[in-house]
Parts: sequence; C-alpha cells; structure tokens
Amino acid sequence: MSTARTWAVALTGVDGHLVEVEADLSNQTPEFRIIGLPDKSLGEAVQRVHNACKNTGLDLPRRRLTVNLSPASLPKQGSGFDLSIAVSTLAAGGSISPRSIARTVHIGELGLDGRVRPVPGVLPAVFAAARAGFERVVVPKANEEEARLVPGVEVMAAGSLAQVAVWHGADVEVPEVESVGATAVEQVDEQILDLVDVIGQDEAVEALIAAASGGHHLLLSGPPGAGKTMLARRLPGILPRLSEDEALEVASIRSLSGGAPVRLDTGPPLEAPHHSASVAALVGGGSRTARPGAIARAHRGVLFLDEAAEFSRVALDALRQPLESGAIEVNRAGFTARFPARFQLVLAMNPCPCGNHGVRGAECMCPPMAIRRYATRLSGPLRDRVDIDLQVARVAARAATAGGAARTSTADAATRVLAARGRAAERWRGTPWRRNAEIPGTWMRQGALRLSAADRAPLDRALERGLLTLRGYDRVLRLAWTMADLAERERPGLDEVGRALHLRRGWTP
Repeated sequence: MSTARTWAVALTGVDGHLVEVEADLSNQTPEFRIIGLPDKSLGEAVQRVHNACKNTGLDLPRRRLTVNLSPASLPKQGSGFDLSIAVSTLAAGGSISPRSIARTVHIGELGLDGRVRPVPGVLPAVFAAARAGFERVVVPKANEEEARLVPGVEVMAAGSLAQVAVWHGADVEVPEVESVGATAVEQVDEQILDLVDVIGQDEAVEALIAAASGGHHLLLSGPPGAGKTMLARRLPGILPRLSEDEALEVASIRSLSGGAPVRLDTGPPLEAPHHSASVAALVGGGSRTARPGAIARAHRGVLFLDEAAEFSRVALDALRQPLESGAIEVNRAGFTARFPARFQLVLAMNPCPCGNHGVRGAECMCPPMAIRRYATRLSGPLRDRVDIDLQVARVAARAATAGGAARTSTADAATRVLAARGRAAERWRGTPWRRNAEIPGTWMRQGALRLSAADRAPLDRALERGLLTLRGYDRVLRLAWTMADLAERERPGLDEVGRALHLRRGWTP
C-alpha cells in the first residue's frame, strides 16, 4: 500500500478544523509536492521534512511523493503541519505503520536535525481534536503541559521525529537530543489588589460593585490623582472566578497569542493596552495568520483603557461591534477569523487635556474649544454602550487622614457580587443569559418583567425628551435590575430606577 493517512489541525481564530493529511507514492519522476491550499510557510515544509527524515535515519523513497491536505478548500498556514506530513510520508514508504497513525493527530514543527519544535495554538488544536473524537495526540515536548489541560485525551510529547517514528513501529535509533523549549515565558500571576486601599471614594466603590454584579461597562471621568486607575485595576478581583470551560477559553486565546499556559487560571484576565495602541493591536489580525488582539485577550475579563480620550477615534469605534455581539471578526484576504470577546469595558479619562477643568483650586489653561474637542473623542455611539458614567473627584484631606473609617474590602465586595449574580442567574434560569447586562431590551420592556408606569416614569420622560436613546433606556433598565439584586429586592422600584439613572448620566430624577 503506497497511501497513508494521519490528521492535523488547522486553526481559524480559536476554532480548530481537523485536516486529513494523505501521502501517496507513485512511479513517476521523483518529486515532493504538497497540495490542498497551503500557504508559503507550509509549502516550505517539503525541505524541512526531507532534511529531518534524512538526519533521523529514515530516508524518503526516491519516487514521486504527493501530500494532500483535505479539505482542500480550507486555508492552511503555519509550520504545525510538519510532523503530520513527515509521519504520513514515512508510512506511505513503509517505514512506520499506517494503521498506527490513522487515528492519531500530529502537531509540531520540525527542525532540520529532526527535533520537534513548539508551535502556538496547541491548546485549541488539542481541544478541537478531542471534540472530534480523537483520543491520542502527539505534540512537541515544550507544549506538553499546555496540551494536558484538555481532559480525555492521551497526550504523547515528542522531542524528536525519531521518537515519534519508534512509537509507530519504526526500527531506528532514538538519539539523545536537547528538547526545544517554548519561546514564550509563562506570565507570573499578578497580586490581587484590594479595595480596602481605596480611600474616600465610597460612591465609586459602590458603582464598581454594581458593574461587577451585572456585567456593566463603566466610564470613570475625573482629574489626575482621583483614583480612576486604582479603581479599575481592582475590578477583576471582585468578579466571580471562571468556570473550567471559561478558563479553558481564556487559556486557548493565550496559547494563540504565543503564550504557554501550564495550568487553568480561574482569575478573570485584565488587559490594559497603552493609549498609543493601533487598531490592529486592539482588534488583532495578521497578513498570514490571525493573532488575537487586546479585545480578544480580555475575553471573560476586563478591558481597561486608561486615558481613553488619547486613543485614536478609529481604535475606540472598533469596540462597538464586540460590545454588542460578544465576538470580534478579523477579515483578511483568504480567511476570516472569529475570536470570542465577551468582556467588561472600563474607560478612564480626564475632564480636559490638562486635567484641571472644574477642579477647585487648580487652574485650567485649556481653551473651551479644546475642552469640547477632548470630550468628543469618545463618540456618541460608544458612550451610549456604556452603562455607568461616573464622575470621580479628588479625595478630600479629611477622608485621606481618617484612619478609623470602615472601608469595603475586596473579599466583602466579591461576596456581594456573587450573591447578586446568583439572584440574577436564578431569575434568568431557562434562558441563554446569566447576567443582567446580557438581557435583551424587549424582555424588560414587555411581558411579566415590565415595570409599573410609576416606577419607570423618570425613564419614560427622559426618552420622550430625547435625553436617552432606546439603547440607553434598555441599559438603565438592566442597571436597575442589578441595583435590585444588590438590595435583595424581587424587582426594581422607583429608587433603583433613580439610582440607575444617576449612575448612567449623573441625573437625579
């Protein structure tokens, strides 16, 4: 038999597609060709595989060798197909068992000396293989811990092609080679920052707890030194821990970014890109392979944009689609990659370029036109997608020196958030949603959840006067339900609606 088959995985975003790698020998002019829509780096696998096999002691037959990657219509890129191409060609030539490789997925890049090098995206690739029903996966030694995060799969970590060939029945000596290490260093976990360090910002702390309880987006406006960054960086600490499936999603995105996750971290991620970040840095992309940007890396966590008005207008408006859909799409010639992007957005900005506008005792040198231009850097549609718009003032001397004042700790806030989310999840049981921020507006404006005319009167007046859009109306309703959950009330009343309106626009009905 001159044909052999094995399997590899092609990644499009975080979605993995199983690819059948077929190798066939024919009695024609000796040649080695790869077909099936490979990109340039995959086409170069011919030379890598040829040299790796020769230096391993497993010479390829001097006949025409054709490798087909099926389905041929699916774009394939990267060097992660090297190992599957090598074992299929060796099996077609009779050096290893075709039956042994038929139900095994092979992932890895080959060096010219036969060593198996690590590749990015091993975690989502192994996860795709497990979902497709495969029970055995061969991965590079450097990606072993990452691959073992997926349950129910036998992971075989290879340091060299010779080692893989022996596993499949080849009679070859396995040389002692130094395994190629992972290119990315595992990040050290950041210390959870405690809310007890926040002094004199009781209203802002309550707004942060409300945002965490309902999954609402937050805008903090105020002068430098008011504590905006301090508050935003403490939001992940009061969010509920991630479930195993959610932690696997986050680890998969980190793997695609070039990281090397060795365990499932249940802490929600925090992404805080610099204000000079480009659109591509936020959205993600690439000319050949799609890499996740800051928006996707913040999935199941917090995306914090400090000095939000300093970001480019185009970069900020790129947030509008994922805020609504919970996903981000990267469109390039030949492929479309989709990344999950269900995050909480926290924006922080100053009142003017110098930061002193409206601050008592400080002199603002900005002309009125510059102040208006600075405020409009955040477009109306983006502001309309923010649930809580809070003005943060500098802390007074009395509050800063009051040592005996009781303050909310992260542990206490996390307990309140967990209880509020539990009440929301119980209410929305039987629906696809679990957080108040996810509920469609029609569910809250109609049917059994519709508030009484007296309770929603301030909202109706704001909508009739044009002070709120219908999207803003729905977001205030969602926030009012969160306020009711925090107050342990069955449904919002006039007080909860008024508090939600105040957090939304600073109004007092």
